[in-house]
Amino acid sequence: MTESMSGSEIRQSFVDFFKKKHGHTVVPSASLVPAEDATLLFTNSGMVQFVDVFLGTGQRKYSRAVNSQKCLRVAGKHNDLEEVGTDDTHHTFFEMLGSWSFGDYYKEEAITWAWELLTEEWGLPKERLYASVFRDEKAEIPTDEDAAKEWLARPGFVAEHLNYLGRKDNFWEMADTGPCGPNSEIHYDLGENYGDLTYMDDGQVDLDGPRFVELWNLVFIQYNRTGPKHLDPLPAMHVDTGMGFDRIVSVLQQTDSNYLTDLFRPIIDSIRKLTGDSKQEMEEQFTPYRVIADHARAAAFLIADGVVPGNMGRNYVARMIIRRAARFGSKIGLNEPFMAEVANAVIKEYGEAYPELKKNAASIRDYLQREEERFQRTLEGGLAHLDNLLAEISKNNKKVLDGESAFDLYATFGLPLEITRDIAREQGLDVDDKGFQNAMEDHRVASGAGETFAELGGKEAELYGEILKELQGSNSLGKEGVEYDPYSDLSTEGKLLAIVQDGKSKKSVSVGDQVDIVMPKSTFYIASGGQISDTGIIASANDQDWLIKISDVRRPAAGVVSHRGEVIQGEPKVGDLARSEVDASRRQNIIRNHTATHLLHAALHQEVGEHARQAGSLVAPDRLRFDFNHNEALKKQQIEAIETQVNNWILDNLRLTIEYKQLDQARKEGAIALFGEKYSDEVRTIQIGNGLAFSYELCGGTHVESTGEIGAFVIAGEGSAAAGIRRIEALTGRAAHTYLNAQRMAASKVASNFGVSVEKIEQQSQTLVDELKNARKQLESHQTAQASGSFENLMSNVEKVNGIPVLSARMDGLSASALRELADQFRENNPSGVLMLAGVNNDKASLIAAISKDLNKKGLKAGELVKEIAEAIGGSGGGRPDLAEAGGKDIEKLDDALQLVEKWVERKSA
Repeated sequence: MTESMSGSEIRQSFVDFFKKKHGHTVVPSASLVPAEDATLLFTNSGMVQFVDVFLGTGQRKYSRAVNSQKCLRVAGKHNDLEEVGTDDTHHTFFEMLGSWSFGDYYKEEAITWAWELLTEEWGLPKERLYASVFRDEKAEIPTDEDAAKEWLARPGFVAEHLNYLGRKDNFWEMADTGPCGPNSEIHYDLGENYGDLTYMDDGQVDLDGPRFVELWNLVFIQYNRTGPKHLDPLPAMHVDTGMGFDRIVSVLQQTDSNYLTDLFRPIIDSIRKLTGDSKQEMEEQFTPYRVIADHARAAAFLIADGVVPGNMGRNYVARMIIRRAARFGSKIGLNEPFMAEVANAVIKEYGEAYPELKKNAASIRDYLQREEERFQRTLEGGLAHLDNLLAEISKNNKKVLDGESAFDLYATFGLPLEITRDIAREQGLDVDDKGFQNAMEDHRVASGAGETFAELGGKEAELYGEILKELQGSNSLGKEGVEYDPYSDLSTEGKLLAIVQDGKSKKSVSVGDQVDIVMPKSTFYIASGGQISDTGIIASANDQDWLIKISDVRRPAAGVVSHRGEVIQGEPKVGDLARSEVDASRRQNIIRNHTATHLLHAALHQEVGEHARQAGSLVAPDRLRFDFNHNEALKKQQIEAIETQVNNWILDNLRLTIEYKQLDQARKEGAIALFGEKYSDEVRTIQIGNGLAFSYELCGGTHVESTGEIGAFVIAGEGSAAAGIRRIEALTGRAAHTYLNAQRMAASKVASNFGVSVEKIEQQSQTLVDELKNARKQLESHQTAQASGSFENLMSNVEKVNGIPVLSARMDGLSASALRELADQFRENNPSGVLMLAGVNNDKASLIAAISKDLNKKGLKAGELVKEIAEAIGGSGGGRPDLAEAGGKDIEKLDDALQLVEKWVERKSA
């Protein structure tokens, strides 16, 4: 066995085996953020980037592919989070070695080459390899005898090592309908040191037993499921294989754990260096080491792909795994931020294979450091509150913490559900996961992903696939299908090749019908990369018979472009000669905005830093929106500098250089790949700048020829899009002119009201602001003085509850700062006591609670009191045990709420 090979060498040998020996094209790993698939939270297998091929909505220039794909399984159907740390084989992030055939070779080659790689190239003992093939327990789908035959024909394969398994293990389906087929899994027997062989009821060896590890899954996509019991053979059959990289490295390097291979050893060693543990001490508490190593690797790759810690969707996952690692770190004495140091080891180990780690190393360390610091500020309070909640449910003989409380722990203290669940299970309890998700939904916080292929493909792709075949058969379309060129012209002529209405192919349609039109060529841009689709018209060639207003353009199947719109005039018929035309003015507005996003991106890099990478965009005719990674609001001076820089580039009237290049070449040259985009082997590159380009991006969008066409660039707003992500809204061209003109008119009107020139507005407004501030201070001082006298009278008649001085009073018309002054006055006069002050000011209720420190020690906390009273008036709040504040909106309930104070003190002091 080739145990001397490093992990990097094993990865490369896999790729080289399929590339050099069997003619596969090496395809780069896709991002962890799936492109063009809103139903999937993360890329969770190697085949995700090829889904469109299997569904028939996309195609590739190659028919054989190989790669090592970055994957993350922490959500939905594929979620390995809870197993991480408890065993030696599960991970959140992992690499999947994969090989594919798109209608090329099939089972014979796939099985032959798998056996060749495992036994000849890597030298695995043949007698330790087992394979499973499909046999339907419902006897509705044929047994995969072809795969069985190929396994039995392999030299040295032990016939008794062939298992026949059912649908759960050996039948792969993309969704309820669509492409599917049997699969064949390859398992490795680790040997008798891992236990005895176990057997299933039918006498076959149990491949899920302790001695076995699954290495490779070969999927044979040969059917199209059209119903629960109906499968049609596919005209082109595909192969999709996936091998767990960490597992095969562990087997080849003969380690007892994935975490002991050379992929993980440097990461584990970096953790041990921080703890100072001996090797024996580490082994005695290896679970935290495994969790930290796994989560640090996952977090580094996520941040490198633009997923930063936050509260929603993917960002929630990034935050969760960082905080979960930090919590496990505390179990082995790591009480200060440490993840950035561990991430350095990840970057060093994986940086050659995945250059994005090196490129974004500073951002990775910065986000990890900030997130751990943020978590530490609330961790102690959150854990204490959770302990109280768990003690309470145990006291009441319950076993499950309700979801609302679990969500409150996250919203208030930053404890993700997964940490709350870990701690609860350590005490033999659990958490209502569904209730937590419902609470998140109620608070408009994202909650995971749908099924991987829940709404993809289906009948529409099948319909357009049939239309395409028919048109190609009649020579109406060539082999590549509809010619798509949104870059050269805005109009084209050709016959109406197909009309689709309500999911059915039609020969003709009438006024008012909503239709999809297929022509031999399309010059309309299809929405991608943040740029929205073109609109326009398709009309009869003579412009008189009929007219269709086009509102959208799509690619419903590979080789087909569909123009969606409404028939405005006449009766279009298949075969009519037609003219299509893009709305030129709208397109011009869009391309101004698109090129401006490239300039904005470059300006952000110069002014804010390289970490300010795109995290989403919208390019529309009336505006542009650009999201980017950054932890804090931009300063006014930064916004002004960015806007000035973009306008300077526009005034320089720089020409754009647009070229097609190989993806690998463009990446080596430094081209920026945009967030969540899918790229083919040949990519379109956009360079801006005379001589050395300051902006170089991969982009399929439409652009101006030179920057001067943009006209003007105005930043209309900057704000938060999500935690760790900022958003800039901007305008160009006509919209910028309209905006600036409106600003000029508004300034003129204000100047007229002030009786000054426009140039003196700022000075005059500042004078008025200062005068208003002084007037408010004087009024507040007067109100506070009046209230202080009344408050002294109240303090002279303080009631006692269980011997504790308690004062609750309503003091309307005072600001929160004035209430705080009164609270200080109470504490000076009452070394021991409880105060609750409430007041309504500007239609808002404010609450101040103060409790002396001697009573804090007896369990009376101001934060708990103010929270309970605030809830009674529809609000929330908190603070220190001795002083806390809150607010509420139900003012009419304020008096009743104050009646609860004495009851609370009585209950807490009993």
